[in-house]
Amino acid sequence: MKVAFIATSLLAACASAAPALRIRSTNSAFNFARTKVRGVNLGGWLVLEPWITPSHWRQWEGNPNAGPKDEYNLCRVLGQAECGRRLTQHYETWITEGDFQVMRNVGLNTVRIPIGYWAVSPLPGDPYFYGQIKYLDRAIGWARKYGLAVWIDLHGAPGSQNGFDNSGLRDQIRWQTTPGYVTHTIKVLQLIAKKYSQPQWAGTVAVIELLNEPLGPRLDVAGIRQFHWDGLGSVRAVGDNWVAMSDAFLHPSYWNPDFNGDSRHMVNGRYANVILDHHHYQVFSPGENSRSFNEHIRVACQSHTEVSGANKYVVVGEWSGALTDCARWLNGFGRGARYAGQYDGSPYYGSCSRKGKISSMSWDEKQAVRKYIEAQIITYERHTNGWIYWTWKTEPYNNSDDWCMSAQLGRGIFPSPVTAFRYPTICG
Repeated sequence: MKVAFIATSLLAACASAAPALRIRSTNSAFNFARTKVRGVNLGGWLVLEPWITPSHWRQWEGNPNAGPKDEYNLCRVLGQAECGRRLTQHYETWITEGDFQVMRNVGLNTVRIPIGYWAVSPLPGDPYFYGQIKYLDRAIGWARKYGLAVWIDLHGAPGSQNGFDNSGLRDQIRWQTTPGYVTHTIKVLQLIAKKYSQPQWAGTVAVIELLNEPLGPRLDVAGIRQFHWDGLGSVRAVGDNWVAMSDAFLHPSYWNPDFNGDSRHMVNGRYANVILDHHHYQVFSPGENSRSFNEHIRVACQSHTEVSGANKYVVVGEWSGALTDCARWLNGFGRGARYAGQYDGSPYYGSCSRKGKISSMSWDEKQAVRKYIEAQIITYERHTNGWIYWTWKTEPYNNSDDWCMSAQLGRGIFPSPVTAFRYPTICG
């Protein structure tokens, strides 16, 4: 979902040999050439993140060094049976049909649903609880009922593709270095595509994302490129879903040489079957936390330069209203905030005690977050093929309301409907 590492430069990498691949038209009901993606992520539901649902880590709060840091180790410590009991209750209650009705009522048209590889095909010896697909299918049914397109996002790969807790396994990046892990990821994509390209799902499941946030600056980029080709091929072999690929923290134009069929496969000058997923946050470095409000707005309004020159459809698949990293455990269970000088060698910029709490915000503070949200929506609508907010829901009392769309709607913070701008000229 978010990163503790910000790439400062592109990596030079040789393109690996790409197999021949026929890029064909899709049967998706979602017209990416004519319709802006306006969506939200269901973060923290089928893939846990400690900062989104801290209650799952509360028993270790007094001694975080002794506690699990991620879902893999949570289930390892609890045991699969107890982990399954707790997670089943979470899956049953965290997201409901009513959420989908609200999404549609406020003008959203897309929901991105993160899942881990273990939901589809766990590895022998994995401690993960295996039971998420039932709830994914239920959510797709609700999306169909309320006219929302679904974007299935493979959020965690074996061994972790980035070392973030949202991959299921924190502080390790063994996806490319452990034999068989990349191959297993392709197998998972094949299984996802085989199921969700069937007629009962195809009109609702518009996109399959190959892998969320592979950390390009720490990985073999040529290997990522080959994975993209193999992943797209595995999806195309069985179905016509659109495919999303992460920009891997490289400029989106870096991937321009990939998937380039002839002009028959282009719509409005963009390659028709592939979406590039770009994520934009301003809280994951000391420098970003030091920015003034006006600087945050300026960067938001100019963020289209981050995606300029791409020859594929670009969707900003994650972004938020957060102006600091003060949400508790946002940087990982047991870690503090850069804003408060507690992490990443950051200076002290201020106290986190009132940050991210709607109940503590003055009217001006609420409007500051709204201006920041509107600046981003306006920019993404003007310069990309759409946006997907992170995230729909977080547990309360965790300084995370500035990430929580459902808490912001109806409270004068997130526009409702989502394009009912109060500050339409904020970006000029």
